[in-house]
Formats: sequence, C-alpha cells, structure tokens
Amino acid sequence: MSRPELPIGTWGKIRTEKLGPRRFRARARFRDYDGKTRDIEATDTTGPAAERALKIKLRDRTTPNDDEITRETHVSRLAELWIEEITTEERIAPQTIHRYATSVRAAILPALGNLRIREASVGRLDRFLRDIAKDRPSAARGAKVVLSQMFALAVRHGALPTNPVRDTGRLRKPRRAVVILSDEHLQAVRTAIRDWQRPVPGKPGPRHTGDLADIVDLMLATGARIGEILALRWADLDLATARPTLTICGTLVFVTGQGFFRQPWTKSDAGYRMVVLPRFAVGMLLARKLDAADNPHDAIFASRRGTWLSPNNVRRQWRQSRADTDLAWVTPHTFRKTVATLIKEETNTKNAAAQLGHSSEEVTATYYIAKPVQAPDVSDVLERLGADRNSRPTPRGHDDDHG
Repeated sequence: MSRPELPIGTWGKIRTEKLGPRRFRARARFRDYDGKTRDIEATDTTGPAAERALKIKLRDRTTPNDDEITRETHVSRLAELWIEEITTEERIAPQTIHRYATSVRAAILPALGNLRIREASVGRLDRFLRDIAKDRPSAARGAKVVLSQMFALAVRHGALPTNPVRDTGRLRKPRRAVVILSDEHLQAVRTAIRDWQRPVPGKPGPRHTGDLADIVDLMLATGARIGEILALRWADLDLATARPTLTICGTLVFVTGQGFFRQPWTKSDAGYRMVVLPRFAVGMLLARKLDAADNPHDAIFASRRGTWLSPNNVRRQWRQSRADTDLAWVTPHTFRKTVATLIKEETNTKNAAAQLGHSSEEVTATYYIAKPVQAPDVSDVLERLGADRNSRPTPRGHDDDHG
C-alpha cells in the first residue's frame, strides 16, 4: 500500500545526521504550495540546533515561483502593488483611493512597512490596530479596511494561505450622543453669520458674500451633505411647480493633483434623490437667481472666479463667523442631524432616511436622530407588578401604637 501524500504546506519526519566535528544536518520532505514534494535541509553545530533551524526554514517556506508577491515581499511593496492595482482597475472612486493612500502613508508604512508579509501575524496586526484605536478609532477602522484588501492580494498571489486581518479583533466603535440645534441655537447661528457678513468700514479686502447664510439655509431645508449642496446646479431645480423641488445628483470631491470637481453621482445609490423645498428655501433661491452671475458650471454656489466653491472654504468661513460665540460644537453635519431629528419627530424614521439619502433607516436612527426611541405604552400591564403595594405590613419600629 503506497504512503499517503503529505498535505500541502506540511513536512514528514525530520532526520538528523552528523557530517563532521560540530556540524550536523537535519532533513525533511516538504510538500510545497505548488503540490511538489522536495527535500529541505538545514545545518548547525548540534543536532537539536540543526532541527530547530530546519523547522524555522520549513515554517517560512516560500513556494518557488516568479511571482512579484511572495512571503518574503515587504509590506511596503505589497501596499505599492495594491494601490497600483486598484488605480488601474478604475472601479474605486479617485477620492477613495486618495484616502486609502493616505492611510498607507500615515499609519501603515511607519509601523509595518519594513516587515515581510510572513512576519505580519494576526497578533502583530491586532496590536497595531488597537494602538491606533486608542486615540483614533475611525483611523483604525480605515487602516483595517486597507490592510484587509492588501493581504487579500497577497492571498490571491499564493504568498499566504489565509488573510491574517480577518482574525484580528473587532475594533470599538464609540457611540457619541447625537446633538442637534434648538430654536435658540438656530437663531444664534443666523445671528453669527449675519454679523460676520456685515461689512466693516475701513477693513481691507473684498466684502463677504451672502453665500454662507444661503448655504446654511439650503442645508437646513434639505438635510443634504455640504458636498451635495455645493455641487448643485440651477438645472437641478424646478421652482416653477406648485411644490418646488431640488434633485441631488452629484457631489464635490477632492483628488490630489486635480483639486475639487463635481462628481456626477452621489455617495450611494440612495443619495440620488429629489426633495421638495420648503418656502423659505424657495424664496432664498429665487432672490439668489436674480443676482446670480453666469458661470461655466451652472453652479448655484460658485466662487468669484466662477469655479466650484470648496467645502473647505465654507467650513473655514463658518469657523470665522462663530469665533466669538459658543457655537464651536456646531458643524455642517449638525444641520443634517437637526433635519433628521425634526422629520422623525413629526413623521417617521423612514422619511428621515429618505430625505438624507440613507439606504438604511438604522444608520439614520443611530447617528442622526437625537430623540431616544419611544417604547410602547405598557404601563397598564406593568401596573400588575404593584398590585399588593398598599397591603404590605407596616415595617417594625414604625407602628402607630408604639410610643
């Protein structure tokens, strides 16, 4: 009966022999990852030392091939090849590739770049991710996504049998309380913007435009993201109907070397939506249309040069306008959460999710709605648990007959 074949990546019995004074050799048959069985050997000054050296050699065995990615490839090179692959495929948005490349450069390469692929163990990767998560949970989650895709490439090339990132622990996802604007806060926001936009006699430089106030109004009227608001064109509006609408069908994105440009699709399929505008937004847009200068993009909010207005500039203007107030906690996303919470309170979570362009009501309820979930009224049922409350005996030492 023939001897059963070794499973791939395993070895048979280790044999040790003495070759001379202080020279020993350990040998074993190893079935390589290409299916072929080969003799592998190692030498050292003693038999046990030679056996240990052989076991290390077997553990780190690389399949003989001409592939560019092997177990000996450095993580830095793997990252380079992965970025090159996803860029060539053109299936991932350029801004996403830019974000991945930033994670590689800022977090992964300084800590792991000099390791060989075989040295990137589950434990080592897990410690790396948890160290980042202590102070920057979102950066750790981003690094995990990148590492998982990088090592998936290594698995496809046969450099590793499994992806070590998959077995790392789950990263914590801190829950922050959703904070929204009250009526008083909203009044303070508009006052701060109005004061900031008011011309100051004798102050050099161009006057502030009315863009910031109008942008904030449109964010409050729609619940749209700042990138979606700034990507709006006059062609996306229909103000002539009884119920004027706005179609959100693009967003502004930034790509290194290209700057900001309009991406003709939204963040997700659910983000492509038509919303009905409240009267205050319609009035603002009609007034703005009367004074709007033509620009090559048909943008509702264009820079003085006729280019797309940068989200970074809008955020900077908002920081300047709130500088002398207690509104530092208010961000463009605060307006979005305020809209979601109001819609949920007056209607339901499904409507809030649709207005914001979320594919999942769970995302809206978890991260955008401030009010806690209302439990059903079961107080009549729970009343049974207090049925004998008034018939309890008087505690010792409190009887009215005691003096």
